[in-house]
Amino acid sequence: MRLKALFATTAALAALPVLANAQPTPGPQVTPRADQTAFRALYKELVEIDTTLSKGSCTAAAEAMGARLKAAGYPEGDVKVVVDPKYPREGSLVAVLRGSDAKSKPMLLLAHIDVVEAKREDWTRDPFKLVEENGYFYGRGTSDDKAQAAIWADTLVRLKQSGFKPKRDIKMALTCGEESEGYNGIEDLVKNHRPLVDAEFALNEGADGLLDETGKEIVLEVQAGEKVYQDFTLTTTNPGGHSSRPVADNAIYHLTAAVGRIGAYQFPTRFIDATRGYFTQMQARVPAEQAAAMKALVANVEDPEALKVLTRDAGWNSILRTTCVATMVNAGHAPNALPQRASANINCRILPGTPVDEVKAKLTELVADPAVTVTLAHEAKPVSPPPALTPAIMGPIQKNAAKQWPGVPIVPILLTGATDGVHTNAAGIPTYGVSGLFGNADGDGVHGLNERMRVKSLYDGRDFLYALVKDYAGGK
Repeated sequence: MRLKALFATTAALAALPVLANAQPTPGPQVTPRADQTAFRALYKELVEIDTTLSKGSCTAAAEAMGARLKAAGYPEGDVKVVVDPKYPREGSLVAVLRGSDAKSKPMLLLAHIDVVEAKREDWTRDPFKLVEENGYFYGRGTSDDKAQAAIWADTLVRLKQSGFKPKRDIKMALTCGEESEGYNGIEDLVKNHRPLVDAEFALNEGADGLLDETGKEIVLEVQAGEKVYQDFTLTTTNPGGHSSRPVADNAIYHLTAAVGRIGAYQFPTRFIDATRGYFTQMQARVPAEQAAAMKALVANVEDPEALKVLTRDAGWNSILRTTCVATMVNAGHAPNALPQRASANINCRILPGTPVDEVKAKLTELVADPAVTVTLAHEAKPVSPPPALTPAIMGPIQKNAAKQWPGVPIVPILLTGATDGVHTNAAGIPTYGVSGLFGNADGDGVHGLNERMRVKSLYDGRDFLYALVKDYAGGK
């Protein structure tokens, strides 16, 4: 869900001179190299295969990308389309380029190939035809997430054709179900086909680069951790009665008092590697008052004066702590009757590594009313521990970013939304969001109309990720 990463960052980068243009500034004109022309054909094929849940087929897309790998020389046994018989259109592609050193643990290249629904009548252009116009590629999935999926498939093709021999296995999983509830391809793979995707670490979506209003690259994100989505239900029941004879014991009053106590509470602040790195890097890029507050916060994440300044920004507040907020209420059965039932949905975004039961216990404590119960609204999402930003991870990113975009700062982020990394992190595969794909502050139409990807950004990101994968993989 590339949109969530971009907006999470631009909200917190509000002090920077960035404009959200309704009409994008035309992108630079690019004369593609021969290898970029070949990549464009692969990208076009993937974008033009409809992979929406309603009528598309991830299986068809997986088969198409698998055919390209086999044509590049991969043996049948190293390219598999995994399909759950109950979900025949939601297949995933898994592939591997074998390494030379059995002691070196594999790496995983992860991307989802399903896309959000798109109605032709609402779009300026056909959402399932790749259109290149004014320096942009237009189409559903051109950004989220077929850009990175195409780059991963192309990377394996290029490595095989060049004769590159990695030290570690390079695995790839192009999966379905990230954009919808229900079946999820990477969740299925880690639970039921673990050997196909098991790895020391994974590279995924979840972080991009940010362009200013002139199209200049100003920030490159690296995502290390994402909050866990969890809904809770508050419920209270009552015998009710006639509204002409009100009593103090009212289900709505019990509920609203409980919701009020939750609303007045702020969970404690806590750093992970990504947020500590974020507030360290941002000190040189914000006004003086905010910079001073960030410096104080890095020294003490509970500094009250620093928090007073920084938590005015909803984006900054959300990456510093678990948040829980009332989003829906339902009460009563008739306008002339005392309510027999009242309920509310509390939506929580939980800091990575925090158990869901711990949050539930805190909500129960805050409710402080035996008449109000607190229950999980759905099955608990997996607890996703934050991956560490070690020199082994950051070093190759810094090296290759400096070559591709000299002087552009690298800013770690915590994702307040969610990607498929929640499943791999929870399964013990540290997963990092890194794409090298720079976009505009308006989100480039992701999940909306006329989704687009800047042509130069796509080709630059492809070069960056190809070099990055080679560095992580080792070998010759």
